[in-house]
Amino acid sequence: MARRPHQNAAVRASKPYHKIWSATAGTLLLAGEALLAGGPTPPTDLNLQPVVSGLSNPVGLTHAGDGSGRLFIIEQDGVIRIYDPGTDALLPTPFLDITTLVDSSQNEQGLLGLAFDPNYGSNGYFFVYYTMDPGPGLDRTRVVRYSVSAGDANVADDTSAHTIIEIEQDSWNHNGGDLHFSPADGYLYVGMGDGGGTGDPNNRAQTSNQLLGKMLRIDPHEGAGGAPECGVGVQNYTIPASNPFVDGAGGYCDEIWQVGLRNPWRWSFDRATGDLIIGDVGQFEWEEINFAFALDGGGENFGWRCYEGDGHPYNTAGCAPVGTYDPPVMEYSSGGGSGQCSVVGGYRYRGPSTNLYDFYVFADYCSGQIWYAEGAGPATWQHTVWGTAPSLVSAFGEDEEGHLYVVLINSGSVLRLDLSDVFSDGFESGDTTLWN
Repeated sequence: MARRPHQNAAVRASKPYHKIWSATAGTLLLAGEALLAGGPTPPTDLNLQPVVSGLSNPVGLTHAGDGSGRLFIIEQDGVIRIYDPGTDALLPTPFLDITTLVDSSQNEQGLLGLAFDPNYGSNGYFFVYYTMDPGPGLDRTRVVRYSVSAGDANVADDTSAHTIIEIEQDSWNHNGGDLHFSPADGYLYVGMGDGGGTGDPNNRAQTSNQLLGKMLRIDPHEGAGGAPECGVGVQNYTIPASNPFVDGAGGYCDEIWQVGLRNPWRWSFDRATGDLIIGDVGQFEWEEINFAFALDGGGENFGWRCYEGDGHPYNTAGCAPVGTYDPPVMEYSSGGGSGQCSVVGGYRYRGPSTNLYDFYVFADYCSGQIWYAEGAGPATWQHTVWGTAPSLVSAFGEDEEGHLYVVLINSGSVLRLDLSDVFSDGFESGDTTLWN
């Protein structure tokens, strides 16, 4: 696919994008780079404190930004639960139950994403991402807006559904699933996988008139902007005029912000800078983390299916030279009996602990290995294997204060990264088996 020039080409050309690391074990450095000096020194122990248990296949966690401190936890079958830290309890009544609408029949399908409107405190809107079976034809991704009920802040109005966009999927896997509002521009970003099937057989990620394999940027408030161009079914959004591929009917889908993603299962915005950090699951061999500065104009092409990781060829038929694409800032191998399988993008820590501030935390789904990494944009990253979660990691989440949480899908639990008192003997963990 011939690439449309980046909207901010002069800025992009000045950045040393081709800087990556390969995570194997311990602390590694970028080739030719020195350890960053003068930054915070994170704790040496990974201290995970139990917060919630008894969940059913949890796949995500977020907050409403309304000052309540509540945690909203996504269960894959179609339920959103609330944990109230004030009472230290999982509320018995779900916030939302749409199990009758959600197709979770395959392990990558279900209710996969949740984002609260930046003005949730005044308008009560929140948005969900789920897969659904329309009957005849292909399954679909659907993004829907709901409202909180008028009489109970802990229960949503399940009759308030307002569909924003629907997108057909080629297969049951590689659905992406995450969605977030940018703290920099207020628009809704939707991460779309390549539609599934081994190796993106339909080359969706590099096809300009397809929404699959892309990061999308839309205005669900239907403000000033262009009309929807791609997708199927109901479309209730507008397209920001500053999207990099806006060209009207034909050509690129105007909804596209970035190109060349395989399965951006979990990704996030840096709440302090607005920078976008994407965990993109690889095809058996290489997992990667991609980075883009806030308000950088979009238009990056991260290379899949031509390449994965840092320029490893996958299917280069019809592709441009590797230097044409935007490589990741991090990669690690998930092949060769490594025990790794799928990257789970996390968050750059912006909570109250000075020990972890500025560090990005992420994991591998299968091994449960958790890393922290530090970098100034795409140029200089260092990373360290921090420890291992006790079971399969499906997601990370933030609360309103910036504390980080780890979501474990098979044990149905949520753990909090406890940075208040971390010592090598594990005494503060409360687990007497760790005391020395």
